[in-house]
Amino acid sequence: MAYVGSGKTVCRHLASALVRSTRSCSSGERKAGVLVGLYGQETQHTLTAAAAQVNTQSSGNLVRLMQYGGPLKAGKSRVLYGVSEEYPVVAVVSLGDEQQSSDPIEERDETKEAIRTAVAAGYRSLSDLSLKSIHVDPCGDGEAAAEGAHLAAFKYQDLKSKKKESSVISCFQEDDQGWVRGATLAEGQNIARRLMETPANILTPTNFAQEAINCLEGLGVEVLPRTYEWAKERNMNAFLSVSRGSGEPPVFLELTYKGKGFDNEKPLAIVGKGVTFDTGGISIKPSANMDKMRADMGGAACTVGSIFIAAALGLPINIKGFIPLCENMPGSIATKPGDVVVASNGKSIQIDNTDAEGRLILADALVYASQHNPRAIVNMATLTGAMAVALGSGATGVFSNSKVLWEAMHEAGTLSGDRVWRMPLWKHYSTQVTDFGLADVHNLGKYSRDGGSCTAASFLKEFVTCDHWMHMDIAGVMENKDEVAYLGKGMSGRPTRTVATFVDFMASGKAGI
Repeated sequence: MAYVGSGKTVCRHLASALVRSTRSCSSGERKAGVLVGLYGQETQHTLTAAAAQVNTQSSGNLVRLMQYGGPLKAGKSRVLYGVSEEYPVVAVVSLGDEQQSSDPIEERDETKEAIRTAVAAGYRSLSDLSLKSIHVDPCGDGEAAAEGAHLAAFKYQDLKSKKKESSVISCFQEDDQGWVRGATLAEGQNIARRLMETPANILTPTNFAQEAINCLEGLGVEVLPRTYEWAKERNMNAFLSVSRGSGEPPVFLELTYKGKGFDNEKPLAIVGKGVTFDTGGISIKPSANMDKMRADMGGAACTVGSIFIAAALGLPINIKGFIPLCENMPGSIATKPGDVVVASNGKSIQIDNTDAEGRLILADALVYASQHNPRAIVNMATLTGAMAVALGSGATGVFSNSKVLWEAMHEAGTLSGDRVWRMPLWKHYSTQVTDFGLADVHNLGKYSRDGGSCTAASFLKEFVTCDHWMHMDIAGVMENKDEVAYLGKGMSGRPTRTVATFVDFMASGKAGI
């Protein structure tokens, strides 16, 4: 297939959206909703600057109307009608206590998270009112407020014949420094969510590559879709073994972002698992919920979203993205349990379960990424159900050979509210995949499911030569039910904002790598 330049796509381009997103509320607009915040709980409340402005303009009507409804609990919203002619519809949200900080137990910035949650609640309370626009109070942190509003506004309706119009979201106050950044972070995650939601018959490996072109080339990112023949020449037999049962050709996607003036700097490598549909292959999965395996390319989607954010913000860093794309299907020439293949670094792999395929395609991708002499490698993959059992949706489980890399990613998760939790990468697990079976490495390990996420990470470690490497197992955070209030139900796009924040740390030198 011939790939074309950026055009119609499931990824919305951010340029026009950001112009609208930074527009302030003007007295000439009569069909706009306004969202403002207040601090405190129960009966004691303090208005934010924007809420105080609305209250003053309405001659105290905002406060009077609030009193009729009683106390407003933290994270909740109340819609007031007829506050004034200029502000006919106002959603008031409770931000909780004014002085909050990072909780050492919760390991996140509670002030930022309270703003995201409250703003999302306020946006949703206004979104059904067919308002032309919604002007959002930055609530003291425009970045967090923009994230809450834009993440809550996401709807996957690309395939519906009748689409619900969304209100234009803008910042209530002009020149808020964090608003555009927050909107960009949210848009990157929404790109990942949209890709993850797209049905697999539409988002094939070839079409995923085209979507990456559409999303990224306009921002100056080079996107190179590599063919089966290219991968075969480089002995990427582990990657290609997964694609054997599918009629869709595999694609190895290589992305390059160069920060201005950083042409000769070592890159950060981001690797994303791109199984666009996973049946399990010959080791086929149960049919229940198999439709969700359209999102088994979540690591690839978050890679695109993270690089989108870096490019949109113009971060001063070089990034290389590596995304092996394929389907895992049963077929007449599909890989069989017990087969042995030789990866691109020369190590042989015994494949006893074809549903443990993510580690196979990542193996060759990690070898190729290591050959680019990167500053660090971060890979994301919906790799193991064992991680979902271990951590649920509370955090992304991460494994790293680098203390400094772990500390930087952990801090990034604290700020983004999308947390990470370090898991062990010990010889105890490594020997289970290297001292068992017919080949150099076994794709399940000696004890099969015991410590499954740890043995999977240890498998990947056999294909990494970089001193700063992190594997992020995102299987548990792939989908959101109601755990994260500002995301809503559906594919989550996590941990795009955390990885983008980490990239920013790398760009600024804060990561220490």
